[in-house]
Amino acid sequence: MGIVGNLNPDQLQFFNAQGYLVLESFASLEEIDLLRKRMDQLLNEFDCSKSSSIFSTTNQQQSTDEYFFESAEKISFFFEEKAFDEEGNLKQPKQLSINKVGHDLHGIDPVFKKFSSSEKLSGLLCSLGYRRPVIIQSMYIFKQPGIGGEVVPHQDNTFLYTDPPTCTGLWLALEDATVINGCLWAIPGSHKDGLVRRFVRDENGVHFDKPSPTYDQKDFVSIEVKAGSLVVIHGNLIHQSFENSSSKSRHAYSLHVVDTDGCKWIEDNW
Repeated sequence: MGIVGNLNPDQLQFFNAQGYLVLESFASLEEIDLLRKRMDQLLNEFDCSKSSSIFSTTNQQQSTDEYFFESAEKISFFFEEKAFDEEGNLKQPKQLSINKVGHDLHGIDPVFKKFSSSEKLSGLLCSLGYRRPVIIQSMYIFKQPGIGGEVVPHQDNTFLYTDPPTCTGLWLALEDATVINGCLWAIPGSHKDGLVRRFVRDENGVHFDKPSPTYDQKDFVSIEVKAGSLVVIHGNLIHQSFENSSSKSRHAYSLHVVDTDGCKWIEDNW
């Protein structure tokens, strides 16, 4: 029997045609439990009085601050836009107010590092043609009940660009993800149309080099998955998720990987 993460020809054909692939039961119940309990510990230790950085994809240029930049090599905490009242106070406990934690869980925390460097993830990346893959960022995403913000249509290569483009997203469901609590949606085959725009950092800060196209919501399909499923996302795939207006959270652990063999990391990435 081969390594769990290795893809068979049918799976590779689906991924190449559609731009995404769902691998059910990729993570065991024990692995899910370890990741979730470790995040509970990190949250309990987090002093929210020292930071109130908000993460938003609808206002990304303005909400990208120094705390966000420094998070590339740290474990940092970002709040939901709707977590605060008009006076700037949290409307609910911090555990129900955080949008995500990132962006170096895979490099700093032993529990997340163990999963991120597992043999099955290495086998998966090898199947996708990576020669010297590097995890460039990791995020624990909460999609909080009632206030979990939308993630607007985007491509991962927009934010993590190499020449040629090599980014792949690995999105692990730590809870069931449904259309009710804010699962992923994607436009099948949209990765074949190439990269639409980039998010660059220069002397003026960060900005998109082009305006966002308008997408027809009828072109998107929902990607509902059970806890433990891994969604593999091509770097040029157009994908999104809606607000979570339900009473259930939608926790996920997300990794983004690039190759370092035969390509160049572009210096004006955020």
